[in-house]
Amino acid sequence: MQKIIFFIAFLFVQIVFAQQITVLDTDTNTPIINVAVFNSDKSKATITDINGTCILDGFRLKEKIIFKHVSYELLKKTKKQLIKQDYKVFMEMKPNELDEVVMSISKWEQQKKDIPNKITSIDAKSISFTAPQTAADVLQKSGKVFVQKSQLGGGSPMIRGFATNRLLLSVDGVRMNNAIFRGGNVQNVISIDPYTIKNTEIIFGPGSVIYGSDAIGGVMNFYTKKATFSTIDSLAVMGNANYRFSSANMENTIHADVNFGKKKWALLTSVTHNRFDDLKMGASGPDSYLRNYYVERVNNEDKLVNNTNPKKQVASGYNQINVMQKLAFKPNNNLKLFLGTYYSETSDYSRYDRLIRPNSNGDGLRYGDWYYGPQKWFMANFQLQKKGNGKFYDGLKITTAYQHFEESRNSRNFNALDLVSTKEKVDALSANIDFENKKIGDLRLYYGGEFIFNKVYSNGLETNIETKETNVAASRYPHGASWKTVAAYVNGEYKAKPNFTVLSGLRYSHVWIDADFDTSFYPFPFDNERLSTGALTGSLGLSWFPKKNLQVTFNGSTGFRSPNIDDVGKVFDSEPGSVVVPNPDLEPEYAYNVELGIHKNIKDIVVLKGATFYTYLVDALVRRDFNFNGASEINYNGELSNVQAVQNAAKAYVYGFEFGLDAYISENFSITSNITFAEGIEEEEDGTDTPARHVSPTFGDFHVIWKNQKIKTDIYLNYNGEIAYNDLASSEKNKEYIYALDANGNPYSPSWHTLNFRSQYAISSALKTSLGIENITNQRYRTYSSGIVAPGINFILGIGYKF
Repeated sequence: MQKIIFFIAFLFVQIVFAQQITVLDTDTNTPIINVAVFNSDKSKATITDINGTCILDGFRLKEKIIFKHVSYELLKKTKKQLIKQDYKVFMEMKPNELDEVVMSISKWEQQKKDIPNKITSIDAKSISFTAPQTAADVLQKSGKVFVQKSQLGGGSPMIRGFATNRLLLSVDGVRMNNAIFRGGNVQNVISIDPYTIKNTEIIFGPGSVIYGSDAIGGVMNFYTKKATFSTIDSLAVMGNANYRFSSANMENTIHADVNFGKKKWALLTSVTHNRFDDLKMGASGPDSYLRNYYVERVNNEDKLVNNTNPKKQVASGYNQINVMQKLAFKPNNNLKLFLGTYYSETSDYSRYDRLIRPNSNGDGLRYGDWYYGPQKWFMANFQLQKKGNGKFYDGLKITTAYQHFEESRNSRNFNALDLVSTKEKVDALSANIDFENKKIGDLRLYYGGEFIFNKVYSNGLETNIETKETNVAASRYPHGASWKTVAAYVNGEYKAKPNFTVLSGLRYSHVWIDADFDTSFYPFPFDNERLSTGALTGSLGLSWFPKKNLQVTFNGSTGFRSPNIDDVGKVFDSEPGSVVVPNPDLEPEYAYNVELGIHKNIKDIVVLKGATFYTYLVDALVRRDFNFNGASEINYNGELSNVQAVQNAAKAYVYGFEFGLDAYISENFSITSNITFAEGIEEEEDGTDTPARHVSPTFGDFHVIWKNQKIKTDIYLNYNGEIAYNDLASSEKNKEYIYALDANGNPYSPSWHTLNFRSQYAISSALKTSLGIENITNQRYRTYSSGIVAPGINFILGIGYKF
């Protein structure tokens, strides 16, 4: 009798519970509400509840079950397939979803269609498919951001003619730019682990109203994965394991993350390790790019060694580890607390463009060693999110963070014994408070304040590589210098009509610099720098839908960049025979920007997107010739060098257009394409014009994509235009060794294109494999202003398991 009762109970459980399925977002593992579930003739139908679940009573084992949601791709499964998938269904967001939500403009969720700025979003699904090696590659593979690389361990984005410290990086709402972000190429973006990115939002054009100093050319916001709460009463465990291999640099990457979630708390741990060997370039291209010889230390003497494989870029490899730990607590539905810690560290890695720099005679190499010490980044970030009916707000965010940055530079001239090293550390504290107010009719207000404090520690050292004796040397920056800012902002979104939205904002920022200079190595004509300066910035934008399928946007905005410690206090060799010295007499630079955008949807089949922009920069902080104690030349590291300094010595303007096309030809077949064109000029004080340094060549891509529920393939073309000798910036003309030579023997950046293929195959809902072939025709090319030559033909293999 007991056996019969047990059997009946077992059948009951199977009928009631085994047929309960859960529908989840494939990227976030969060439940999807209001998914329609029905058969082909709609005689059987149900809908998912708040937990993303529904019962499949009445559906036959082999009957096609259709899952439909307005924001997700249509999905078809049989009950038999669902049993194999443990009654879990994963749905993918539509790529052309018109009601996409963005966070970057106000730090709160807003409908993208109401935003006048151009914003590009790159989600975790896209990142997984493109299989980037670093976060810099995440940006580059979008087809909308140009990335420069001085070495393999690098990636300096360029947006609308601006780069480095005129672009702002943000991770989970925390500013990553620090007081020593330089005007030269900045590689800090590689500290962000692509495997942890949930979404990246790129603002094109000034973003200073919300983000303050440095946000002149654009803002890159990286939102990492959050610890996920459980939707059931018991502990939910989920995670990912990934492996990737690339043949061009024999990359081996291993990643794992695991999430433990209850209804009120959750814990996420992520670890990634990368190993990159020396990068191999392509077979067809300029011979001047080849690595014909390199330096090797033999019997206490530097020797030029012939490279047996000139396509191998010797000394370009490096390793990296990234660790992230997230903790989330939800005491009730209106309050959430988040704690995140992040750590990234590279091995030593060579600055490749310096290693290939010829000596003054042209018969050898200038350096025996030139490498960066480990690039380290640590961040601890605490955030409180509260929603409800506060007197002055409907939403409140308080974000506090501590960051520690560490980097060093180590160089030694060919056959010299002294290795000159400078080591920098920055401690950065920040606090932000942001409010959202939706109480005033059709007006939504966002306002808040910010405080940032940076402390810079800098030391110099000379080491005899034979005797190991050390001596104190000049530091790169004034040791103990500080940079701080206090700011307040207000941003408003007003829906004047259902088809017309106005977005406007103001921000005031005040910046202080406090630096004391060490005159024991250089007789500076000043002892300290006490800078105090303010900046007011604003924006006004319009989003208008004259027709349901046509959007017109206009945006006018200002941006600024206040001088930092790198501008006012740096001593370094910018190029052979030149040295940059401190200049305490600096003011902020300002940008004035206008842009017009059009977004046309043709029958939900073709989407055309275009934008044109013009940005004018005044009081530009640029490096120019300078007098130091009345002298135009000083001795630096044993060499008589021309003196330069950062000065408010120029104006500049950049203009261009960006165009994108998405064509959804069928359920399985689509085409996408992007192209970006920009021109930029710097106007000198004497009235002469020169090409701007960080204006990229014309670049774009073209993709032909086919997919079904199991496989996705992409055949695509990447291309870059030429930059002729006369269009190179003056600083680039002095770098013949990284450029090809034209018919007149002058350096120039040739045009190039590559044919590529990538695919992803879902063996099951849990197991995916990927295969990519980049640069199929094995072209030898170097992207504009880069030191490292791009990979030749490159086979990329990957496997990922989700549990």
